[in-house]
Order: sequence, then C-alpha cells, then structure tokens
Amino acid sequence: MKPLLASVILWVQAMPEWVKMSSKTGDNLSRIVGPGRFYRDKTKLLLVVLAASALVLSGCRTPAQFRTDADKTALKIIEQKQQEALGRTSDFSIERPAETFRKRLMVSQKLPYSSEASLGTDALTPIEHWPEKDYPPRSTASEPNAPVQTNGVLKLSLVQALQVAAYNNFDYQTEKENIFKMALSLDLERNNFRNIFNAQVQNQFKHDTATDATETANSGDAGISRTLANGASVAGAIAIDLANLLTAPGGSSLGIAADASVSIPLLRGSGRHIVTEPLTQAERDVTYAIWDFEQFRKEFAVKIASAYFGVLRQVDALSNSEENYGSLIRSARRSRRLADAGRLQEIQVDQAVQNELRARQRWIGATQSYKRSLDSFKPLLGLAPDAEIELDQKELSILTKPSWKLIEQHLQRQKPQNEQKVLPADATVKLTGPDPCDAGPLEIDKQVAVKTALADRLDLRSVVGKVYDAQRAVVVAADALGAELTLFGSASSGGSRSIGSADESDIHPRFDKTALSSVLTLDLAVERTKERNDYRNSLIDLDRSVRSLQQLEDQVKLLVRNALRKLLEERENLYIQAKSVGVAEKRVKSVTLFLEAGRAQMRDLLESQDALLSAQNGLTSAAVDYRIAELELQRDMGVLTVNEKGLWKEYSPEAISDVQK
Repeated sequence: MKPLLASVILWVQAMPEWVKMSSKTGDNLSRIVGPGRFYRDKTKLLLVVLAASALVLSGCRTPAQFRTDADKTALKIIEQKQQEALGRTSDFSIERPAETFRKRLMVSQKLPYSSEASLGTDALTPIEHWPEKDYPPRSTASEPNAPVQTNGVLKLSLVQALQVAAYNNFDYQTEKENIFKMALSLDLERNNFRNIFNAQVQNQFKHDTATDATETANSGDAGISRTLANGASVAGAIAIDLANLLTAPGGSSLGIAADASVSIPLLRGSGRHIVTEPLTQAERDVTYAIWDFEQFRKEFAVKIASAYFGVLRQVDALSNSEENYGSLIRSARRSRRLADAGRLQEIQVDQAVQNELRARQRWIGATQSYKRSLDSFKPLLGLAPDAEIELDQKELSILTKPSWKLIEQHLQRQKPQNEQKVLPADATVKLTGPDPCDAGPLEIDKQVAVKTALADRLDLRSVVGKVYDAQRAVVVAADALGAELTLFGSASSGGSRSIGSADESDIHPRFDKTALSSVLTLDLAVERTKERNDYRNSLIDLDRSVRSLQQLEDQVKLLVRNALRKLLEERENLYIQAKSVGVAEKRVKSVTLFLEAGRAQMRDLLESQDALLSAQNGLTSAAVDYRIAELELQRDMGVLTVNEKGLWKEYSPEAISDVQK
C-alpha cells in the first residue's frame, strides 16, 4: 500500500504546478502540442501512475508470499507467547515432512489405499486455478529421527514410537494447528490498531448516441485510518478525478480532494481497557492454547507409553502361552508313556490331553489378542492398521527395570523363609499394611503432591486465567450500560470531477479554503435492555468460571490422591506377584518330581502349570502397571516434561526431596 500512496502523493504535489501552468500558458501549449493534447497527456499520466501503483500493490505479491508472511507472523507470535507462558521457547511448525513415516510405509510395503489423498496433501494432483505451483512441496525430505527398516523387520522402540506419533498422529497435528490459528487471530486483532491503508482506481465511460458525445472519467483515491487504544478513530484520504470530453470541442477537468476526520468516544466505549479488550482476550487465548498443548503433550505421551506397554504385555502373555502350551504337550506325552507302562490311569491321560487342548485355545487366543492390540496401537501413532511393524520386546525389560529394582530391594529386606518364625494356627492374626520402607521414589506425601500439582498443572493455570477474563467481561458489560457521547470532526478541501463535468475548471486542495465541521452526539441510556441482560449474564458467567476453577481444583486433588493410592496398590501387587511366581515355579518342580515317583497325580501337575502361567502373566502386568502408575502420577501432578519431539523427561526423586524439605 505504501508504494501506491507515495506515488499518489508525488503526483498530487506536482499537480498544482500543472494547473498553474495550464491557466497561464494554455494557449502556447495548445499551439505546441495541439488542441486537447495537454489534457490527454494528463489523462495518460494519471492512468499510468495509478495503474502502476495498483500493480505494485497487488500484482507483485503472490499467494506464496502471503502464505509465507502469515507463517512468519504466526511463528513469531508463538515464540513470544511460549517465552511468556513457559519461560522457554521450542521449535514449532505445522508443516509436516513430505515423506512422513506413514507415507513411507504405505509406499514401501505397497499397502492399499483409496485415493492419492491417502498419501498426504503433497500427493494431490493440483486442481484448475491452484494458486501455488510448488505447494505443498513435493520434496523427498523425511521426518527427523524416522526409524529405518533393517533385515525386513521394522522394530519400534518406545522413543521411536513417541517421535513417530509426534509427526504422524492426527490429533497431535490438529492441536498444533489450533495454536497456529489462534496466533493468526491475535494478529488480526492487532491489525485493528495498526495503520490501515486503502486505495481504489476507477474508470467511467459514457457515449450518447443522440449527440455522438463521448465522455470518460478516471479517478483514484488512497487513504489511511487508524484506531487508537483510547477508542479514537483517525482517518485521512485523498482523491484524484479527471473528466474528459473526447469529442469536439474537447475538454478536460481535474479535481483533487483531501479530507481528514476524527471520532472520539467520551463516555461509553472509551478507555483503553474497554477498547483493547478484544485484543487482550486474543493475547490470552494464545497463551491458553500453548498451555493446553503442553498439557495435551503430557497426556499424549503417557497414552502412547501405556498403549506401548499394553502391546508388550500381550507379547509377554503370548510367550507365556507358548511356553505353557509346549509344557502341556510334553506332559501329555509323558502321561501317555506312564499309562503304557501301567503307572498311570487312563483317565489322567485324558485330563492331560484336555489341558493340552485348552492350552492350544489359550495360545491361539493370546496370538489374536496380540495382533488386535498391535493393530489398535498403529493408528495411535498415525500409521495405517495394516502397516507391518513390530515393537521391540527388549523395551519391556528396560521400561520395567525400576519395577524389578523395587522387587530386589523388597526381597533383600525380607527374612529368608527358614528364618521366619512359624506361629501356631490358633495364634492371633495381626494384619500389617504396606511397609513404608518398600515405597518407590515417587510415592511422596499427599500434601506435597497436591501442592505441586496446584502449582504446575497448566490446565489449572488456564482456568485461573479465565476467571480474570470473566471479571474483565463484567467491566466491559457495565461500561455498555452508560450513555454514549461521541465527538466527530472532519476537514476537507478541494473537490471531485465526474462524467458531465469535463468542461468545468480544475480544482485542487487549498488550505485557505478548507471546510471544517464537527458533530457531538449524545445517546442517552434510555433503552439498555440488551445491555442490562448482558451485564447480568456476565455476572453469572463469572460465578460459573469460579465454580469451574473450584471443580477442576477438586478434580486435580482427587486425581493426585488416587494416583498415589494406585501407585501403592500396584507396588504391593508387584511384590505379591513376584512371590507368586517363585511359589508357582517351586510347585511345578516339586509336582513333576512327585509325579515321576508316583506320589502325585497328573491333575496336580496340570494345576501347578496353570498357576505358573497365571503368576507369570500377573507379574508382567504388575510391573507394567506400576510403571504406568508412576507416569500417570507425574502427568496428574503436571511435572512430566515433554519436548517438541514427543519425548518425556521424568520428575527426579531429588526434586521431590527438595519439595518435601
């Protein structure tokens, strides 16, 4: 807009000299350049200047430049708000790599899809009149840290799963786009308080067949306006008109008009806090969006980890089922040999065969459960359900290492079996609760955990901020109840020309001939039914926002307290299952020996093997559940940190100790 305004101003500055020259030396110019030539040149000059300015303004900026400008503006706002909201900045982009992991798997594994849109926006065929030839970019750039397929098997670690989800999950991308759109909305609100330029070029043509007269009128105008923070609106404009009679006797008339105006609210709608309220709210909405996204990332990371653990739990259950199935096949074979040797009844052989068949059923069921859980996990990462991937089974021992460490510490504190005093059966039973010495590092005091959550939960900060928003809304609604007093002033000079005024004399702005006017409007607060209702509703909304805060605060306290209870419960279950596995393994060994010696029945062996399978699955589930409980507690306390790649950083026991001190 600035190039156009500068061009018009230069043209206007030169115009008085042309008008003056025209009045004094018109005859000489007519003799030199011919009748009407001088005016036709002015017409051409006007059209050239205005057309060139319009081209500079609009024709030279492509849609790609507008998009790039919007991206720069939004990302700058997001970086600023990240620093204000979080005290740090991180990389942020809504542009996804052209070669996403999802697309790479679909192409390399030749997965079926319904249309080219299944491969991403960059795979679409541009439709007619598509504004940007090279957007979306069709590069081969892939997402950072994308897993690489080796030896035909693609295994994903937990870290890789978190990174893949951060780039491919649909909800994750939508949350980032919501922040971006909020930033653009804020820029639009800021634009209301910037200098707003406008310009227009117009050509009129008229031909009268009765008189064979032809007239044209060319006009251009440019203006600037701005709304100030106190509510005042200031505007200025300049217009240039040139009317021409193209048939004899010819003629041309130039008109230049300039005007300026100001509007100032003095009562209702005045004051910085009232005028800038939409801008203030837009600023805060971006902050809320950033907080919400941070909270979403924490919940999302725990959700990915829980689902990942769930699949590995199914893998372990499948492995246990396979081992149990093989063991029962061997038991059935052994029973057959013993029966053939006359050392076992035929009915016990049938029991062994029946258990073998049940084991096969459990094995097939465990296989299908694993495949179902894996297929359900893939869309959570943003991958197609038929994509061929595997989860790294080594992660189960790595992820549950803290759980196994707790078991070792617990068993070391326990007295050996032979040192434990065996009480008489009729002795008084004294029930003892969980030993505090067995507690894990995250099992902290409830009050400390609650205070930490109230200080660090970002969604709670958003709700606290919205209470303040509701208070401001009450102030704005109360302001609307008053009378409105507005002062309007304007100044104008010069005049305009149009078709039918080609034979009139030129006119241009003169400061000694300026029209000044002012209007003072008072709108009495007589009819304020809508405003009255709005004010009352704002008070209701304030009370609702306070209740929402109280409700969320209670919910956070409940979540944290229950998370600590669950952590204690899962810890005790972990110890119980560890002991159960030891007992079950000892039982299987003993029954096997007794069966060989003819002192046990096949039913005893089959029951002991089922008990071992159940104990093994229970131990794995307990170890997984304890780790999930630890992550959920950190999530509910708001202390789990997740970066832009989707990777988390856990709350350290040292930090917890500092809080407790």
